[in-house]
Amino acid sequence: MSSNNNTVRLMVSPEVARLVKQAPKSEQLAVVCGETELSLKDRLTVFLYLFQSADLELKGAVSAALAAVDADELATLVGGDELHPKHLELIARGRLADPRVIGALLKNPGLTPATLKNIAAHCPAAVFELIAGNRQLLAAHPEIAEALAANPRVEPELKRRFGLLADEPPADAEEPEEPEGEEEPENEESAEEFDEEHLSKYQLALEMPVADKIKMALTGDKEWRNIFIKDANKLVSSAVLKNPRITDGEVLAIAKNKSSSDELIRLIVMNNEWIKNYEIKRALVVHNRTPLPKALRFMAILSEKDLKGLAKSREVSSVVVNNARRMLMTKEKKK
Repeated sequence: MSSNNNTVRLMVSPEVARLVKQAPKSEQLAVVCGETELSLKDRLTVFLYLFQSADLELKGAVSAALAAVDADELATLVGGDELHPKHLELIARGRLADPRVIGALLKNPGLTPATLKNIAAHCPAAVFELIAGNRQLLAAHPEIAEALAANPRVEPELKRRFGLLADEPPADAEEPEEPEGEEEPENEESAEEFDEEHLSKYQLALEMPVADKIKMALTGDKEWRNIFIKDANKLVSSAVLKNPRITDGEVLAIAKNKSSSDELIRLIVMNNEWIKNYEIKRALVVHNRTPLPKALRFMAILSEKDLKGLAKSREVSSVVVNNARRMLMTKEKKK
């Protein structure tokens, strides 16, 4: 493992330098979503720089795109010697629950002890076992064993199995026994099962090819829709809106989400049933990706209270603000 991120200089191609320093946000988002011919290594370099941006939309897009990279392709790249320790650190953060990718990371000599310690301290059980089973690694780095032992995401029983926790002392004989027949509350058990199911679906999504993601986005339940609406691939996220089971509440949440893509907003605007919903129409008016002519047309049904809010807003186009003021003046004259 590398001991210092600064011992290896991160080399950046002229095109990557242009993208992170000079390109408009729209082009940067296109790169993040994989709409360019950049190599995976260059995309990861763009991810690395944009993830440090103060722009929450860019950071969110990078997180979603990194989660969507094919696991085998990413593991193959990680298994080579082309990546900088900073690349490996970013991948470790973005794919922490992915045993295929983390397994490849553990074999990369560029992985720093600090990054490994962070993985050990926060990883789920499947990744925990990869690290805890490497006795040679733990012997060389005792701090990694300590991080594993303190990991809150792993059950004590698993930690004991790998010798990272002492066996529990025998129960105090004087401690009162629980009444026979008393069971654990059903709601706690259900919560645990739900968490495991959700984690399982998320892990499955990480491994799915695009075709399977699209199929599941088109037919899956609400949990699958929540996972795939955030997918960096527009074909996948757009398929969610074509799922016949999607509800107006889900559509409203997408319309209210400032990071929703142009394509998602376009699909909502085109659906005559959804735009009959007042709340959805109001959300579209204030969304910065709604085509301006559509936003102005939707304003015709807004209440006076909402128009007053728009007239004072600093988060919408000046055209929308001015139109709200004109509409309010017209209403006053009619009175």
